Parts: sequence; structure tokens; C-alpha cells
Amino acid sequence: MENTSRTGLIDLGAAAERVARLAEGIGDEQLGDPTPCPEYAVREVLAHVAGLSVAFRDAARKQFGPTTGTPPGSSRPVLADDWRTALPKALEELAAAWREPGAWEGDTRAGGVELPAAVMGRVALDELLIHGWDLARASGQAYEVSEAELRVSEALLTPADDASGEGFFGPVVAVPDGAPLLDRVIGLSGRRPDWRPA
Repeated sequence: MENTSRTGLIDLGAAAERVARLAEGIGDEQLGDPTPCPEYAVREVLAHVAGLSVAFRDAARKQFGPTTGTPPGSSRPVLADDWRTALPKALEELAAAWREPGAWEGDTRAGGVELPAAVMGRVALDELLIHGWDLARASGQAYEVSEAELRVSEALLTPADDASGEGFFGPVVAVPDGAPLLDRVIGLSGRRPDWRPA
């Protein structure tokens, strides 16, 4: 799978489609199930993904307002009644917005944080990758990611000071030497790669 367009920009399409497929495979009876995010059940992770899809879409478009200025932890995400149709649409729009070359230029904002757009696009990909894994693991679905996508997340999440133990999203979880790249990336995100529902 190609992860870059002819212009060399990262394409979020495969990651967005993967999350949409995972969401489609989740039954209503699974919405209350636990996830690798300790405080979030499946429904909250889905709601969070829906919110970040809109936020990063608007960040790509440089359309600033409540969707890009609100920190993600400011309130508990609530899953909309129409999420089965709204979430795939938001994911599709997110990927399309980052296919525009101008999306990767200058600075932009999401979650109340300003970053170079080239970094923000990588954060968007990482969010889809990590939360896709959350949903897959919580719902017992298979999860396959390209090496190209994983390398983007690995570069983003690897602490600048390896001795600090602090990653992009908190303490890094150590994984065994020789672990698969996906496990290493999940560990860098502060999650246990061996997490399973109790």
C-alpha cells in the first residue's frame, strides 16, 4: 500500500478507511466494552475519533474555531445517535482535506495546540492508527497497518530524550527487543501491546 501521494505528502486515506471498517464491525452490544484507554469504553473512543476527525479536517482547511480550539480532554466525548453514518463521512472528509497540498503548508491548530501543518498531518495519522488499534483490540477484530504508516508514528512518538521515558502521550511502555513494529509503536503511545479485554 502506498502511503504517500505523487507530491510526497502523506495520504491518510488507508488509515481513515481502516477505522471506518473497524467501526462498522462493532455491534451495539459492544459499545460499553472496555478499551486500552482506561477511562474510555468503546463508545467514548468512537466519539473521540469522530471529534478528532472533524478537528483535523478543519485543521487541514485552516478553518479555526471551536472544532480546532477545544482541547480533547475538556469534556467526556459523547457518541452521537447517527454515528454509524456520521463517522465514516467525517473520516472520508478528513482524508480528503489532507490530500490538498496547501493543507501541509504553514501552521495550523487542532485541540487548542498550534503546530506546523506538516507535523499536524502526522499527528492526525497517528491518532487514526493508535485509536484504530484501540477499537480493534477492544472488539476482537484483526488489525493490519503498513510499515510506512507505522514509521510515521514511530518517528512522531519516539522521545527526543530516550532516557526520559516520557513519550508524546505520556510514559512509554517498554516492549521486548525484536518486538513487531506495531507493538513498538503501541508501546511508544503508552499502551500495553498485549492488552486484552478482561
